[in-house]
Amino acid sequence: MYSRLRSSSVQGIVAFGVEIETHLENNLPNFIMVGLPDSAVKESRERVSAAIKNSGLPFPQKKITVNLAPADVRKEGSAFDLPIALGILTALGLIENDKLADTVILGELALDGSVRPIHGALPIAVEAAKNGIKTIVLPAENAGESALVKTITTIPVKNLAEAVRYFTGEENIAPHIVDTAALFSTDDRYLFDMGDVKGQENVKRAMEVAAAGGHNIIMIGPPGSGKTMIAKRLPTILPPLSLDEALETTKIHSVAGTLQPGIPLITERPFRAPHHTISDAALVGGGMGVVRAGEISLAHHGVLFLDELPEFARNVLEVLRQPLEDKYIAISRVKMRVEYPANFMLVCSMNPCPCGNFGNPNQACSCAPQQIQRYMSKISGPLLDRIDIHIEVAAVKYQELAETRQGEPSRNIRERVVAARQRQTERFAGHTGVFKNADMTTKDIRTFCPLDTAGKELVKTAMQRLNLSARAFDRILKVARTIADLAGSENIAPQHIGEAIQYRSLDRQFWNG
Repeated sequence: MYSRLRSSSVQGIVAFGVEIETHLENNLPNFIMVGLPDSAVKESRERVSAAIKNSGLPFPQKKITVNLAPADVRKEGSAFDLPIALGILTALGLIENDKLADTVILGELALDGSVRPIHGALPIAVEAAKNGIKTIVLPAENAGESALVKTITTIPVKNLAEAVRYFTGEENIAPHIVDTAALFSTDDRYLFDMGDVKGQENVKRAMEVAAAGGHNIIMIGPPGSGKTMIAKRLPTILPPLSLDEALETTKIHSVAGTLQPGIPLITERPFRAPHHTISDAALVGGGMGVVRAGEISLAHHGVLFLDELPEFARNVLEVLRQPLEDKYIAISRVKMRVEYPANFMLVCSMNPCPCGNFGNPNQACSCAPQQIQRYMSKISGPLLDRIDIHIEVAAVKYQELAETRQGEPSRNIRERVVAARQRQTERFAGHTGVFKNADMTTKDIRTFCPLDTAGKELVKTAMQRLNLSARAFDRILKVARTIADLAGSENIAPQHIGEAIQYRSLDRQFWNG
């Protein structure tokens, strides 16, 4: 007695098909599982047998052999419980083999036969649809994710007995349907607004420029000056997620199991703010056995905020260099290589010195020059090289704090940001891998950032008088291009360059030479 059905698993956010073959033979009762199952898959033997019995279904007193193919790829997780149980019942003759054709089955079983949610339903549904699969049967809690893929029929099940009745034709389960447009049409659910920020107009302007061009930004200022408050409001002025961006972001969170119940699609840009005690593996991804997504991937198409940047371990910060450049992270193991997307905006904040009062006119700094230099040198030049905008954040004055008038709301700022991004989209049409100004390579900068004579002289003077590094040159042109886009100007004018130069102050102040 033999059965074969389809299931699936994921590596990173890429799904691959798994065939589950079941063979029953008259021999001493035994349950053997082959095909490189991990410990969670091996434990399914106990869950499956108990679920079948507690669902009032017959469990064969035979030798049961289950093969997970391809046999040379390690299988992880508990999503194979339901298909293994259905494979046994099909081999026993309760379900006809042809009823399982063109169907992917997923689900973890509880001992009472109920079906529990799994991780990675969305990428599995996407890959199944690409391979011509017509139907996917999975836990009801995951149906919203799968139903986002319109070319595949999603059948939600709550327990093993219901799944059996569906395949035997005794029960008709209506396919789950999701209105994707309705998910995007909901009102803004952000809890913060840039209008809450008192004063700090120069910092809010820098944030607007960063959002418009997708630039990384670092804020430096004394404690209590509003750095964290402003950073938390950056997502509210970023352009809304497109459907493709939302699906790609949701894939990562689906695999990580971080989707909120009842919200099958992430429609707002993520904001991740890990503590400075985080390890390098937790930041970029990794782990023993199963390779998990790190904070940089969970921040994909959103913001990664590193507060108190010098407090992070040096090795943790250095692993950011490659994903900041390549927009993805590759994690290699002996038998596998997993890639996670990591296209995020890096926002950093830090104090100017260990005590936080260096340059504060209202309070004296107690740090020696050597302490300040040592504190600042924790940030390496190559990492700073990948941050386009440096902005100094001054302490807020009492008059600004006491002001009752609301500041400019995020909605107004976002309109200008969206308009600037639209100009960039039109400009970079046909240029693979370049979607916003921050993505420009040196060659792109030479093409899209031409300067007139006055502009060239201004940049030359700034490089000489302020002793800026050569690597700051490209950053200035990128940011100037964004400032021009915000102004609706096709050409980069001297005033745009002048503002961009102001955003390189840390090059000469702390890391020069």
